[in-house]
Amino acid sequence: MSEALLLAVGLVVAAFVGYNIGGATTGPAFGPAVGAGVLSKAGAAALMSVFFFVGAGTLGRRVVDTLGEELITRSGVFTLETSIIVLFFIGGGLFIGNYYGVPASTSMTAVGAIAGLGVATNSLDWAVMGEIAVWWIVAPIVGFWVSGVIGRYLYPTINQWVAIDASEGPLVEFDRSGTVPKPELGPGTTRRELTGAVVLVAIGCLMAFSSGTSNIANAIAPLVGAGVVDMNPMIVLGSAAVAVGAFTIARRTLDTLGNDITELPLTAAIIVAVVASGIVIGLSAIGIPASFVIVATMSIVGLGWGRATRTMTVGEGIRGEKEAAVSVGALAADEPGDEVREIGEEDPDDIPDAVDLFNPTTTARVVVMQNVVPLVSTIGALGAFYVLFGFVW
Repeated sequence: MSEALLLAVGLVVAAFVGYNIGGATTGPAFGPAVGAGVLSKAGAAALMSVFFFVGAGTLGRRVVDTLGEELITRSGVFTLETSIIVLFFIGGGLFIGNYYGVPASTSMTAVGAIAGLGVATNSLDWAVMGEIAVWWIVAPIVGFWVSGVIGRYLYPTINQWVAIDASEGPLVEFDRSGTVPKPELGPGTTRRELTGAVVLVAIGCLMAFSSGTSNIANAIAPLVGAGVVDMNPMIVLGSAAVAVGAFTIARRTLDTLGNDITELPLTAAIIVAVVASGIVIGLSAIGIPASFVIVATMSIVGLGWGRATRTMTVGEGIRGEKEAAVSVGALAADEPGDEVREIGEEDPDDIPDAVDLFNPTTTARVVVMQNVVPLVSTIGALGAFYVLFGFVW
């Protein structure tokens, strides 16, 4: 195969990886906003495309420069051929997750494929790999428990502070009676609700920017590192492919993270976005490639679990019995005549069963797939490089 044809194959595979990155990362960034009814799927895709490109074109350049150098210690390992194979397993792994509507971690999938190359060629920096792996374990746990504690103990208080209830209909409408349409609040929309929606979308844009800074390297770093293409056109190509993925296959992950795992009122969606984006930014600040999807997903899961198991105070004052703390799901077992006093802001009659706030089946599917996809990428790349190049290096 000629070098020109091989390069064309590499560009197609890189675009395929970018397409799947768009599908995998749009959900965690804008799933809370879409689930809360603040943003449409098309609007989420448009914002994802713009802010991903901004992140890729600025801080993303640094990640592209360092991804291959830090994990792979031997020069000359990244060739056009090895880059295509690495990109193939990255794209294939991400496609599996997107096909099942579960956003897989692009960072874990990409680093796994590169690590497979490093192990097969005896050029992997194990110290760097170990540091990254530790933070990948710690970060989702932190996201889950911080969101879980907020959902279980602090959500009612925060909701009273924020006092945002999603109204029926659009948040903003346009008065077209004049020459120039004028924006105005929709029916029943309060200024506080509009402010909360703007904050939620802004946080999603920040997460999209963060995704661009770290994930563009997953699509283009192998080819750029091989020295066969320049960075600027590859950033444009990768970002365009991400945009296509955001407008198409990302709809499945937006459904999963916005609707299937947990019901997200506007206040809850803001909490998830703040917790997830805070952790991702913190990891980026210390130079760790952030597992963007895992942290965001586990923050959603944690908040849903926390709200579903939030303790209630159930007392039978008439009979003089002691008050007891029970889970939300246990409210269904109360006997007639019991006096129910709840700690949160909801009316007891309006509190759904635990399964309505936290879907264990969907959650299990998400957690399993997010671990399977990086393993497929890592083991597949390792096996392929051992067979093709293991005895050469």
